[in-house]
Amino acid sequence: MTDFNTYRAQIESAGFTTINNVFSNDQVESILELINRSDTSGNTFRKSADLFAIRQFLKEVPEVDKLILNDEFKELIQNLFGSDYFVVKSIYFDKPEQSNWFVSYHQDLTISVDRRAEVNDYKKWTVKQDQFSVQPPLNILKQIYTVRIHLDDTDENNGALKVITGSHLKDIYRPEDIDWANENEHVCNVSKGGVMVMKPLLLHSSSRTTNNNKRRVIHIELCNQELDKELNWVERINF
Repeated sequence: MTDFNTYRAQIESAGFTTINNVFSNDQVESILELINRSDTSGNTFRKSADLFAIRQFLKEVPEVDKLILNDEFKELIQNLFGSDYFVVKSIYFDKPEQSNWFVSYHQDLTISVDRRAEVNDYKKWTVKQDQFSVQPPLNILKQIYTVRIHLDDTDENNGALKVITGSHLKDIYRPEDIDWANENEHVCNVSKGGVMVMKPLLLHSSSRTTNNNKRRVIHIELCNQELDKELNWVERINF
C-alpha cells in the first residue's frame, strides 16, 4: 500500500521524494516508442550531441497522453497534491550515453505563459523557441510541484539530480549564497519507471554522464493557481 502521508511529509520538509514502480517496463517502452516516432523538426525540439529535448512535450507528442496521464498517475497526483491540480508544463529530456552536458545548481523560477503582458509581480520575461516565460509571484511558485518520470535507471554516474535538502524553504536562494558548511547535498537515484517529485524552489543540479548510460526523463509541472487575468498557462491540461 502506498504511504502517501510519508511522501507528502518528505516533499514538504526535504523538498523532494522518490517513488518506485509508478510505470511498468512495458509502459516505459511504449512511451519511448512514441517519442522515437515523433517529428523532431519543430521549434520546440532541441537536438545536439549532449542533449535532446522536447518542450511542450504533451502537446508535441499527443498520443503519449493516455500512457502518462492514466488513472493511476492521476490518483498519485490527487493523493500527493490535491484534486485541484493541473498540468502547466511538460518537457522531455534525453541525456545521451556520452553526454558532457551538465547543469549547475539553480532553482526553477519561471513558468510558461501564452503571451507577454506588463502586469505587477511578473518579471524577468524571456522568449525561447517561440515560448514566453516569466518569473511569477512567489506564492505561485510555492504551489508548483514537479514530477520527473524516469525512463532509465538513473544514479550519480548518468546525471541523476543532486539537490540541497530543504533549500526550497528559503524562498529565492541564490546558488552563490549556498552555505556548504550547513547544507546537505543528496543524489536522487531513481529506478526505471519510478518518479522523483520535487518543489521547483529546491536547489538542484545535474552532473555529466560518466558510465555511458542514457538518462531519459519526462518533466511535468503541476499547479493549482490561476494567473493574472492577462495571462494563461500555455500548456494547461486539466485532469
